[in-house]
Parts: sequence; C-alpha cells; structure tokens
Amino acid sequence: MKEIERTLETKGVRPTAMRILVYKFLAEKNVALSLTDIENAFVKAERTTLFRTLKTFEQNGVVHQIDDGTGIQKFALCEPGCNCDLEQDLHLHFHCNNCDETVCLTQHKIPHINLPEGYVAEDANLVLKGICEKCSGQ
Repeated sequence: MKEIERTLETKGVRPTAMRILVYKFLAEKNVALSLTDIENAFVKAERTTLFRTLKTFEQNGVVHQIDDGTGIQKFALCEPGCNCDLEQDLHLHFHCNNCDETVCLTQHKIPHINLPEGYVAEDANLVLKGICEKCSGQ
C-alpha cells in the first residue's frame, strides 16, 4: 500500500482510501476496465466517487482512457514514466472479440505521424481487434 501511496503522491494525487483501493484493483486486473466494471467491484461505493476518482487519475496521468470501439470508455493504468504525451507515449490496444477484454500493448508504440500543415492532433487511439492469447489457447 505504501508503494501505491507514493505513486499517487508522485503524480500529485492525494492518496485517499478509495483512490488506493481503485488503483490496486486496476493494477491487479491488468486490463482496461469500464466505470461499470469498477462499480461492480466496489458495490458499497457511490458511482460518483468512483467516477471522480477515475477523472482525477486521468487528469494526473495515473490512468488513460481507451475507446476500444465498444461504445464504453475504459480505463487502464499508465505505465511508469508515461505522461500520456501524444508524441511519445501512445501505444497499441487490443480488444478480444471473444472475451471482450481490452489490454494495453505498451511495448508496441504508435509511431509519430506527420500531419499536413494546419492539422493539430489532440488525441490518438489505435485498437486492434481479434482473439487474445487466452482465448486462442496460445
């Protein structure tokens, strides 16, 4: 728990009990989770508290939001040293069509794309879809 507290403090997030629990839950799951997924794990917590926790995490670079094409926003922990920089820290995501899990493939970075003059990128997201290693039996 002390390591989680230090991680949150380093990112400028006050380590409340709920924030520590949500961070620990995200770290243990190791997949991108929706607000509903997190809400189901913390049935006694209020949805607004969980939503605010995720938004605070996102604003401070603790988690990043993933649009995996399902229509439901998901959240995953940022890797150490990530500052969610559009130029340096973007990576692939993989959505399994079988188990419906989305995972970060942080070792596979999205290369910088030179846009035409006058275009300004504000966000980028690359999701590959198929069958994950668990479902394919590999």
